[in-house]
Amino acid sequence: MDMIKSFTLNILKAFVLILLLQTGTAYAKGGQYIYQLKIYHFKTKAQADVIDEYLEKAYIPAMHRAGIVSVGVFKPITVDTLDQLIYVFTPFKKMDDLMNLETKLVKDKQYQQDGKTYLEASYKTPPYTRIEAILLKAFSKSPEYKLPKLSGPKSERFYELRSYEGHTENISANKIGMFNDAEIKIFDDLNFNAVFYGEVIAGRVMPNLMYLTTYENKADRDKHWSAFGAPYGKVSGLPQYQNNVSKNVQVYLKPTDYSDI
Repeated sequence: MDMIKSFTLNILKAFVLILLLQTGTAYAKGGQYIYQLKIYHFKTKAQADVIDEYLEKAYIPAMHRAGIVSVGVFKPITVDTLDQLIYVFTPFKKMDDLMNLETKLVKDKQYQQDGKTYLEASYKTPPYTRIEAILLKAFSKSPEYKLPKLSGPKSERFYELRSYEGHTENISANKIGMFNDAEIKIFDDLNFNAVFYGEVIAGRVMPNLMYLTTYENKADRDKHWSAFGAPYGKVSGLPQYQNNVSKNVQVYLKPTDYSDI
């Protein structure tokens, strides 16, 4: 009986892997990136120090060696002392690259050495309480991520991560269509410096879409959103785009000193 269960489980795993690889191939043909957004949850400064050291000294250099040019690391501007967060944005050209990442990291001796404190942490002193992972597929009208074109000091930059939840899959698809048909152009015309737009394809909250915009500072952010109202109003009033968001969540972030983005 155990052998039958084991065989069945292996077949199921193989089937899931085939589906993911086929999906990844389809995304590659469309030229749309796959994004991973990892959110580290932690409580203490000691944990934050271990995570920061790991990301700066081990993870980002390993990503660069794996051909991923830019990795974004961000922290909330307003800190919740009971549940502190670090956001890590990693873009992949196709799903295969994500699926093969762990194998590459296991073989990367430099990564294993540089990340030893984090990777070999004891159960008595874990570097985090939990990791949340979100996978996104880039929108068709913005298939790749973009680096922000900002000139001011990195320490003053203001990033805004937004998520728009939908009542159903079809309604969420309508909102994504609204972005592809009109909203992305408005953001581009007003120089919102959007890093990415993505549909959540795996995560705790679905159906959902997310995007990240960047500004020189908080005042610059407010100025951009004030200008957004008029052109957006012409689109949001159209009958085909009514009631297509059930919840809008905004998170204000700042980049770490070692972030590529």
